Amino acid sequence: MSLLQNINTQVVPFSLLNTEELDYMAEHMDVGYFQKGETIIAGGGESEGLHLIIKGFVCELEAQDQNASHTLVHYGAEDYFGAWSAIRGRSIHDFVADEETICYILPAKHLLELIYRNSHFGDYFNNQTLQQDLLANNNPDLDMAEFMLATVGTSCMHDALVIEATADIEQATRLMREQKAESALVQRGRRYGMITRTDLLNALVLDKLPTATPVKEIANYRLVTVEANDYLFNALVRMTSHDIDRVVVMTDGQLQGVVELTEALSFFSSHSHVVGLRIERASTVEELAAAAKDMDALIRSLHKQGVKVRFLMDLLAALNKRLMAKLFNLLVPEDVIPHVCLVVMGSEGRGEQITKTDQDNGLIMRDSLDWPNGPETMREYARVLQEIGFPPCPGEVMVSNPFWVQPISEWTKRMQDWVNLGDEESILKLSIAVDAAPVAGNAALYKTSRNWFFKEIQQHQRFLTAFAKVATVFDTPLTLLGSIRNRSNGIDLKRGGIFPIVHGVRTMALQYQIPENNTFSRITALVDMGVLPRRMGHELQEAFGVFHLLRVKAELGRIGTDSSQDSSKNMIDIDDLDRLEKDTLRQAFHVVKEFKQHLGLRYQFGGGL
Repeated sequence: MSLLQNINTQVVPFSLLNTEELDYMAEHMDVGYFQKGETIIAGGGESEGLHLIIKGFVCELEAQDQNASHTLVHYGAEDYFGAWSAIRGRSIHDFVADEETICYILPAKHLLELIYRNSHFGDYFNNQTLQQDLLANNNPDLDMAEFMLATVGTSCMHDALVIEATADIEQATRLMREQKAESALVQRGRRYGMITRTDLLNALVLDKLPTATPVKEIANYRLVTVEANDYLFNALVRMTSHDIDRVVVMTDGQLQGVVELTEALSFFSSHSHVVGLRIERASTVEELAAAAKDMDALIRSLHKQGVKVRFLMDLLAALNKRLMAKLFNLLVPEDVIPHVCLVVMGSEGRGEQITKTDQDNGLIMRDSLDWPNGPETMREYARVLQEIGFPPCPGEVMVSNPFWVQPISEWTKRMQDWVNLGDEESILKLSIAVDAAPVAGNAALYKTSRNWFFKEIQQHQRFLTAFAKVATVFDTPLTLLGSIRNRSNGIDLKRGGIFPIVHGVRTMALQYQIPENNTFSRITALVDMGVLPRRMGHELQEAFGVFHLLRVKAELGRIGTDSSQDSSKNMIDIDDLDRLEKDTLRQAFHVVKEFKQHLGLRYQFGGGL
């Protein structure tokens, strides 16, 4: 039997080969068997050739030090690896079997022979970094690819101007002018603070401080930092999230430099900074609505370039929060803002949206706040949000509904009541509320409520059992033999895959008082605490990404259509998936099934299927 029967020759790069070349490949392929934990290709060593996975999983690892490594890529069935290493002559990273793995191996000399015979096949491998691949296809968004590949330390990081803490305002001003620096770091022992030209101006003009004032007294020591090997994309997301103009680059606690927003934007000439700046500069509702219209096109463009789902979520969450905060600040009186906190809930609160969806928001107010126009203002807020693309929540979880606009004492009391009642409706409302994230106003109101609830829930362990069991209410669409059970109307990704992971992880995050809202971040925290086995945590994140990737493909295809917001957005037809997508989806559902069983054992209710 020819090995070709087990290889999908309809996908790149094998689809580039003709029949004769495919036969040559099959004739010279070997079969490799690898045990869990076995190093298939060692970093710095030679690759035997192209490895095509038939069964199992392989991790590509980057060594961070002698005792630790970082997983860069995970490969599953029908994925291949090792070709670039074979062509280059050595491997940069380690490739390790994550479980028992079987591969077809095309030795390097035969791979090179096919590259020599077939120029298209050769071009594919010679150009197969993201940047080169886009260049080879004359992609107009090459700048996007360059940005996605760029790391902080290799793109636009510059050395930081460091000033002693004893230097005064006059000395700092002169030094920054000489160095043409927009900012400087103030070293105070082992800590760093930051001053900017604006800080110096405010100190002299507004605060009337003498020029002899030490700069350590005006420096901001709450710095937002990134690692030198972080993607520049992530740095931009952090600047967008925190509404700041620069981040400090650190590696293992050592100062490396600074990345300025203007420099990052000059490196990245695509759309996201334009959207962010238009939101920030909007002074009217009309200008804000115009900026919001660009967001769908931005996400569609990024997805087209192959940006990971988690990056898309992070960027859209940051932009959405800026947009919602800007609208809030436009509509709410300035003297009211310090006494209220706008929160987003549900998937928006978790930062897990890919496209603009239903409004899920609420307002926490300081007790005894006197704001007669509050209800009218909140109705206007919800109305404008709808105008700019956020439809009303079918369950009316919105600030236009007085139920979700409450003083902090009532907000916390209701959460306590929901725990005490423990019925289906209470669990549903609590699930929405515990994913709340502050967007505008006084975040301390939200944090006070959250911290109180973390302590309160520890006294209700029996409630956690009932809360966790909700993760198993929907069946996992697998047959008894382990294949995907397809229904006539398709597969519901939310019920079958996304919800069980979100809610199960949400329950564990509540139990262990984890402040993060995002499901990916919650899983990481649970693994770091030793609550979740590392392997299970990794598989949950991979499965969660798979469900969202398939969902976003369908969602982006429906943007601008009448069905973009209906209940079918969670449905996919398995017949529309290719072989690799089907197999990956099947594996993801198996992860969900195992996780449900884990929840059943942990909370003693019996895991569902």
